[in-house]
Amino acid sequence: MAGKVKSVYVCQNCGNEAPKWVGKCPVCGEWNTYVEETVRKESPAARATAGYLPESVKSKPVLISEVQGGDEPRIDTGSEEFNRVLGGGLVPGSLTLIGGEPGIGKSTLVLQIVLNLKGKRTLYASGEESVKQLRLRAERLHFDSPDCYIVSETSLEQIFVHVKNVNPDVLIIDSIQTICTEMVESSPGSVAQVRECAAAILKFAKESGVPVLLVGHINKEGNIAGPKVLEHIVDTVLQFEGDQHYMYRILRSIKNRFGSTAELGIFEMRQDGLREVSNPSEMLLSQNHSGLSGTAIGAAIEGIRPFLIEVQALVSTAAYGTPQRSTTGFDIRRLNMLLAVLEKRVGFKLAQKDVFLNIAGGLKVNDPALDLAIISAVLSSNMDIVVDSRVCLAGEIGLSGEIRPINRIEQRISEAEKLGFTKIIIPEFKSISLKNPKIEIVQARKVEEAFRILFG
Repeated sequence: MAGKVKSVYVCQNCGNEAPKWVGKCPVCGEWNTYVEETVRKESPAARATAGYLPESVKSKPVLISEVQGGDEPRIDTGSEEFNRVLGGGLVPGSLTLIGGEPGIGKSTLVLQIVLNLKGKRTLYASGEESVKQLRLRAERLHFDSPDCYIVSETSLEQIFVHVKNVNPDVLIIDSIQTICTEMVESSPGSVAQVRECAAAILKFAKESGVPVLLVGHINKEGNIAGPKVLEHIVDTVLQFEGDQHYMYRILRSIKNRFGSTAELGIFEMRQDGLREVSNPSEMLLSQNHSGLSGTAIGAAIEGIRPFLIEVQALVSTAAYGTPQRSTTGFDIRRLNMLLAVLEKRVGFKLAQKDVFLNIAGGLKVNDPALDLAIISAVLSSNMDIVVDSRVCLAGEIGLSGEIRPINRIEQRISEAEKLGFTKIIIPEFKSISLKNPKIEIVQARKVEEAFRILFG
């Protein structure tokens, strides 16, 4: 018996379904995002034969205590930065999604990792580039792998045929928005196509144990394009970000079922591909700010790695009556909170001043330990007094003006000492387990004490 065929209208932004076309989506509020898609309903007999009857059940429940534990074996990608962000390497049977802006270097990153894999047969299925374009990119990267197969294909069924013939150890699909399946009658990139293709790829990865890397587009808001269920399906979501005007790229983990989501990998985009930046502190510190006001150095931690960041601030009289607050790489709401603390608790009048804040190097930082460096840079610019370039700061600022303790202070002190700083200002600690540090450690309880140490 043939299944009934009907059509529904699906929002291409959030995936909400409606029986008829509407101009404005009632869920996400976007205009003109509904597209008609054909849905084929299966008959009850077809659902039963698909595995709903008890005799067709392939697995059975087991006690959790009977399941064999242990860490999953990892596949070394040959890139220390990529391994760190993943949590140690690729997990067999995992599904990893890499998103980023157009031209940021997603395909270059993935191809470079594929060509770096030693002793692993890989299949790179591209729906955006021809095999000649992929070959030209591989020549530019100066890599060559005897076990890397490439194919230009957009049909999911044909990709699975190639997988059966090649039998790869790692599969790459670039990108998930260009792949379509015959099971859904809609254009590639639609909500239904992305959802069905991702579900089929997940089923293949879990049954075969082959890790899959998916490249994904992002929309104008900066989120990964397609339905939100795409991010729920995959095991790991990585965001490849950076400014096209800067040479540095940052690989950030947003979701990771096999590792930490606080890890950060830094790469330098060069003519011959991406170079790993093993010491990001040297990258984020410019050496020519000595003698300039409005600059302070803060000790931050992303994941397990500490690094020092240069904070730049500019305070000037508001030209049009209403003061501006602008930040690059830092949360604007937290900056407003810190400025309110300065005005209420310390007595600095900044209500009629424009305040501009920039985190050098194009980095986005969420570590609250950078608060002390930020307010020091703001006051340095406001009073036009230089902060000593050999002094580092680390501390979270509370609403009452106190400097609150931060985590992993020993790592921050060691990083500052390694880079030649002579003094670091930190919150009060009962004990610090560092033997014979070569850097002067100054503890401050309140913001006023820190300012007295910095500016006299």
